[in-house]
Amino acid sequence: MAFTGKYQLESHENFVPFMKAIGLSDELIEKGKDIKSVSEIEQNGDHFKVTVTTGTKVLVNTFTLGQESELETLTGEKVKSVVTMEGNKLKVSLKGIESVTELVDGNTIVNTMTVGGIVYKRISKRI
Repeated sequence: MAFTGKYQLESHENFVPFMKAIGLSDELIEKGKDIKSVSEIEQNGDHFKVTVTTGTKVLVNTFTLGQESELETLTGEKVKSVVTMEGNKLKVSLKGIESVTELVDGNTIVNTMTVGGIVYKRISKRI
């Protein structure tokens, strides 16, 4: 299954505790907690471009599986890391945050981010 497509956030769990744990301000957390972000994924073989639009904030990351890339974190920091694919899961570690993005079926992506025992789960559906 290919990841390519546009997905809108349908539901999420543990948003506030996770965002506090990674250092987002209360003001940004309050602004972002009810926004239904849209993720656009373009996959061309091992090359990916992921664009996440949350209100007016746009986060764009491009990477090639298995190669070190500079990726922007949720806090805006740039970090070098390697994204890998295991089956239908993209995995990456960014500054202590373990992220797994799973293509559950042709229309659903589940992204799980873990930091310090706090698990933030996002479920997005293809639009």
